Formats: sequence, C-alpha cells, structure tokens
Amino acid sequence: MRVIGLMSGTSYDAIDAAAADLRFEGDELVLQPLGMLSRPYSASLRAAVAASLPPASTSLEAVTRLDTGVGQAFAEVAAQAVEQLCGGQADLIVSHGQTVFHWVDSGVVQGTLQIGQPAWIAEATGTTVVSDLRSRDVAAGGQGAPLVSLFDVLWLRGRGGTPVALNLGGIANVTVVPPGGDPVAFDTGPANALIDAVVGELTAGRLAFDADGVMAGRGRIHPELFDRLTAEPYYARPAPKSTGKELFHLAYLADRMRGLPEIEPDDVVATVTALTARTVADAVKAYGGTEVIAAGGGIRNPALMHRLEWELGDGLPLRSTDELGLASGAKEAYAFAVLGFLTIHGLPGTVPSCTGARHASVLGSITPGRGGLPQTQAAVPPTSLRLDSGAV
Repeated sequence: MRVIGLMSGTSYDAIDAAAADLRFEGDELVLQPLGMLSRPYSASLRAAVAASLPPASTSLEAVTRLDTGVGQAFAEVAAQAVEQLCGGQADLIVSHGQTVFHWVDSGVVQGTLQIGQPAWIAEATGTTVVSDLRSRDVAAGGQGAPLVSLFDVLWLRGRGGTPVALNLGGIANVTVVPPGGDPVAFDTGPANALIDAVVGELTAGRLAFDADGVMAGRGRIHPELFDRLTAEPYYARPAPKSTGKELFHLAYLADRMRGLPEIEPDDVVATVTALTARTVADAVKAYGGTEVIAAGGGIRNPALMHRLEWELGDGLPLRSTDELGLASGAKEAYAFAVLGFLTIHGLPGTVPSCTGARHASVLGSITPGRGGLPQTQAAVPPTSLRLDSGAV
C-alpha cells in the first residue's frame, strides 16, 4: 500500500510529506521509502498560528480560519506528494495536522488539539485520510505522545544494548527500548522551542532560528539562568509525561530571567541550547541508554549536537537516523504513515508503557476518499519493522 505521511511539528515552520510502500510479511512490517518533500508555511499562515498559541488568547473564529488554512496548506502538499512521490496514485494519506494545544493538568493530559481539516486533503487528492491520531490515546488515559514510540520500538527492538530514539523538534522526546523490559517514551523538555523563541525575539524577527548554531557557538552559558531553567519541576516528574509550548515559551523564559542583570543575546541562546542538551542527556542516562539515534530539525544545529555529545560522554554514541537508512528530516512523517496504515488495518498504534494509556488503541478518524476506503487484508500486529531500500 502506498501511504503518504504529513507532519508539521511544534516549530510550525513547514509541512513535511514522506511517502512509503508499506506491507506486512507475517508479523514484520516492511517500509520502503519513496522520498520526501517539504514546503514552508506561508508567512501569513505561520504568523496566524503563532499569534494563536499560548500564552496568547484567541477566538473560535480564529481557530476556524486556522483549521481551514492549515487544512488547505496540507492539501496542497499532499497533492504535490501524490504526483511527485507516488506517480499520481496513493492509497492512503495520514495527516498529523498542526498541534495548537496540549492540555496537561497536574501531569494528566485532558485533551489535545491538532488542526488542519482533513476534508480538504481528501477533496484535493481523492484519497482516504486518517487524521486526529492523538485523541484516542488521551481518551484511554494516555499522554497522546510521543506517538512515534511505536515506530521506534518496532524499528529498534533487537539492537544491542538499550537504544534510545531521540527527536529534536520544538519539543524533544525519547523512546527507550531496553532488551528485556517494557519500552518507555516521554517528552524530555524543550528542543528548539526556547531557542527559536529567543532568537526571534532578540533579532526582532530578523532570524527565526539559530542557523548553524552560530549564536550559541559565540555565546557562553550563564550559570544562574541555567540553574533556574534546570530547576523546572517538569524534569523531575516520572515518565510517561508530555509537554509543549503551553509551558516552554518566551514568557516562561522571561520569568526565569527576572531579577538577573542584562545577559548578552548570544549568551541567552547558548544557555537555552545547553538546557536542551542537559535535559536530553539526563533522560538518556536515567534509563541506561547505550546509544542515541537522533532525528528532527535540531540535528542540523551543530552547537546543540556538540553540546549533547559532550553531555552524553564518550561512552554513549550519538548518531542520526540517516546512518541507519532513514532520512532524519522525514522520520516523523514516516512514523505517522505507519500509524495510519495500522489504523486502516484495524490494528493498534500505541504502546501503553510509552504513553501511559490503559490499553493499546486503534488511532485516528477516517475521512473516505472518492473511491471509498482502501481494500485491506487481514493482518496481525507487527512485532518488528524493517526498512527496504530496494528499487520501486
């Protein structure tokens, strides 16, 4: 089955599309990558998303306009992916949508909202769409995140030691796959969320992120600010847990800087970059990780990666998913393609020990394409995932 996964993360900068041929071989799920493409949000749509996110207030009118605007943007990328990556024919599209709120109350996720009306995608492509993948896990008592954990467990199970999958998006999350126990997954804290926010603020919007880690590389870590940031209670909470920009935003950082002498811009960026590296490394070490396999936009920040390597130490290798044959910029989109593929086969897409749910759930809502739902055959829940790099 040819499946397209669509993803826009908590950095809300672009929509990624990854296409794959997916098939079952017994209890093994085989993924043959067909390629990826990425399209930035328009400046106006990105600004509208940013203006509606916490701690800002918004209106139902603004949410409705955003749901339509994001849905139409996803539809354009989906149509492009069908033509360019799938030769004009896809069997299924899986849309994560754009997260705009993740409602956490005393460590319990009460709700989560991803917008981007899937009807626009189905109408533009004629293809069945699976969307709203997080809500069912939340209803089952889970965090609704990190949903990539099932993909990580299937893919990394069987590697030596205790591999840890790391995603460095707006928020950092890890999946720990121990050899003889239940896997664990959780958000470790901010990855690019605070870095991007402070760079945008300190450059008056001239820069949206710390390109090539230049600002962090020039700066020095401010000890007192670093101590205040690492004292955040979230880091000490047990897994499973999840967070988002509802907590880690510019006003949060400004509050932690209150009362401190003026700090040089490069030093602020260096400090929040070091915060990401420290909190990720602490999480990996706490669960006995023996290697870290990273993906996400943060791996393109040399200052962050060098600091993370230093925090992990010589005995804990840090590598990217590219080294294992999966494009790091497309990993999350591929993961959601897998989740939707499982959904259309009536198979669960969660690992309860990773999300904290009472049970595994079949995820998402289905918007039929013009030809109805794709035809499927009976399948059993997979126990492993294999990448197939063979020719299409």
